[in-house]
Amino acid sequence: MNKVIIIGCGGVGTVVAHKCAQNPDVFNEIVIASRNKAKCDAVAAAIGAPNITTDRVDADSVEQLVALFHRHRPQLVINVALPYQDLTIMDACLVCGVNYLDTANYEPRDEAHFEYSWQWAYRERFEKAGLTAILGCGFDPGVTGVYTARAAKHHFSEIHYLDIVDCNAGNHGKAFATNFNPEINIREITQKGRYYQDGKWVETGALEVHKPLNYPEIGPRESYLMYHEELESLVINYPTIKRARFWMTFGQEYLTHLRVIQDIGMASIEPINYQGMDIVPLQFLKAVLPNPKELGQNYTGQTSIGCRISGLDKEGKPLTYYIYNNCDHHAAFEETGMQAVSYTTGVPAMTGAMMFLKGLWSKPGVHNVEEFDPDPFLDVLNRQGLPWHEKFNVDLEL
Repeated sequence: MNKVIIIGCGGVGTVVAHKCAQNPDVFNEIVIASRNKAKCDAVAAAIGAPNITTDRVDADSVEQLVALFHRHRPQLVINVALPYQDLTIMDACLVCGVNYLDTANYEPRDEAHFEYSWQWAYRERFEKAGLTAILGCGFDPGVTGVYTARAAKHHFSEIHYLDIVDCNAGNHGKAFATNFNPEINIREITQKGRYYQDGKWVETGALEVHKPLNYPEIGPRESYLMYHEELESLVINYPTIKRARFWMTFGQEYLTHLRVIQDIGMASIEPINYQGMDIVPLQFLKAVLPNPKELGQNYTGQTSIGCRISGLDKEGKPLTYYIYNNCDHHAAFEETGMQAVSYTTGVPAMTGAMMFLKGLWSKPGVHNVEEFDPDPFLDVLNRQGLPWHEKFNVDLEL
């Protein structure tokens, strides 16, 4: 019997639960756990599957996590909680002999900084325990790494240039809202940009570098260079890469609101004293912004995320290659009650979990997704709502 625990019950966790429940032959038992059990109960009731149960856990507490794992004894934990909680969950997995999967790398609560070093430091302990930890199994990071692995396996002898492009051309009708946890989202996009060039990391100002790029079925959208965590592992696992960059689209209204939020200090993560209480401005802002989980009903338009790659093909000739997915916000809502940004993260998390439970992605240690065979993953992804498309020798605009 395959049993998984999903930790986190936001938009992504809701999608993961829906998709696991759609595949009961693989996910025989499903537990949804978060700090707020009532939210888990509501998701379980909406799905209505007999093999889903719920529980409560504070994922900041290794002790509570260990007790949760002892109660349910899962084969795998799917971590879609906050990135601050990755290490406590990994610690509990080591105590209880549970395998691990997440969608975003660790970052400390008191510093807007993220990198894989903290989690890579767990490699030897997971290897010695005979446990598998799969890092970054959302879309970006996640599918973008698997796309790169497919390109390397089937089409390229050397990858030289990699550009990951992420466009959200949807409209939720709100003056300002983030598509996932506002605190994490704003911390991420207000950091300085960074890209890899000729063996070095080059730093830019936050959203300083931008250009219009064309996206399939969408058209041109202004795209901004950012740092994103999958670049860190991809340039290590594909050492022929000369340059690797990440681009994301933002509308002007969104950027105007973001600039005001920063200018008035509401993006700060430094505590301030207000009426005798310490509050973090960004956490207060999160409380008053629209809940990303509730954006789906009126969301229209598509996302488009993919990898634009150039290098040498298997015969040593120049090749350009574009692999991508477009996802419709309304279709995602119709299926799961969540918008496409949650959907494109949750479906790959379920797919990675399926790969592990089927024994296809099972290797003791701590691994990024591109270290596994991309073919069975992409085959399932194609049939689970995120079909991918390829274009060869086209103008990559970059």
